[in-house]
Amino acid sequence: MNLPSSDEIKGRWKQQIGAAKIAWGNLTEDELLKVEGHEQKLAGLIQERYAITREEAMAQVKAFFEKNKP
Repeated sequence: MNLPSSDEIKGRWKQQIGAAKIAWGNLTEDELLKVEGHEQKLAGLIQERYAITREEAMAQVKAFFEKNKP
């Protein structure tokens, strides 16, 4: 199984930003564009904005990507 390239991840992420804005309404589109689909960066932003644990943020991110697979 081939892992997607960073360009593929970025391209898919742009398509998923609308769903991400619904999932995490406190994040701006600009912030979501900056994380470029990187799970760790997104989790850090969610953790900060929603004052939750890193584990909870990562769980939310993993669930989001699982639900929004291409």
